[in-house]
Amino acid sequence: MYFARFAALAIATVTFAVPAMAHHPGADLDKFMGSKEQFFQAIDSPAPPFKLADADGNTVRLSDFADKIVVLNFVFAGCTDVCPLHSALIADVQSKINGTPMEDMVQFITVTTDPEVDTPDILRRYGEAHGLDPRNWMFLTRRPGDPEDATRALSETYNVKFEPLDDGQQMHGVATHVIDRGGRFAAKFHGLRFGPLNLVLYINGLTNAPDRPAKPGAPDWWENLKGLFQ
Repeated sequence: MYFARFAALAIATVTFAVPAMAHHPGADLDKFMGSKEQFFQAIDSPAPPFKLADADGNTVRLSDFADKIVVLNFVFAGCTDVCPLHSALIADVQSKINGTPMEDMVQFITVTTDPEVDTPDILRRYGEAHGLDPRNWMFLTRRPGDPEDATRALSETYNVKFEPLDDGQQMHGVATHVIDRGGRFAAKFHGLRFGPLNLVLYINGLTNAPDRPAKPGAPDWWENLKGLFQ
């Protein structure tokens, strides 16, 4: 409990106390993250838009969150392989974010690639079962009338393919997508082995978005902050 509160305070302090020391979104932040996280890939292009439905049938668009940073991933509830691990990783990142003032700046979105099986009840229960906080997380599916493979087609626009198998499972890759404010597809973190704190700190860099880069010789805020968690 003490460690969790201390970690939250550390990130909150960085979020508001050192915006001038954070790297500006774009080349500097991406280059810096690339040197710290081997599973990071900078994208810097418009994010593929979507129009999906939540568990209550409400239409949800990516553009609804134009003023937030969106953390997007694709899974299906019946997955017996890596999806539960991916959800646990997202929940870890979310818990770190939600312990700071960044909570209101970030929206977590999970999209099912098995909309025929993942009913509204399953969508509602999934977050609680995997430790995801509904305050800024939602599980989306295709809208009525959309093709059955609509969400799998969407995942392919993010370069993650889900291929149905005979046993109800799907062969697929794993990636966590970070969409900056204004719909800019900032980056992705591949697989399950990236550091959750690295994603948190990358999001922190995006939320700060200072007008100028760090001054030469400024303290290495990244290493200082990481040291608080070790």
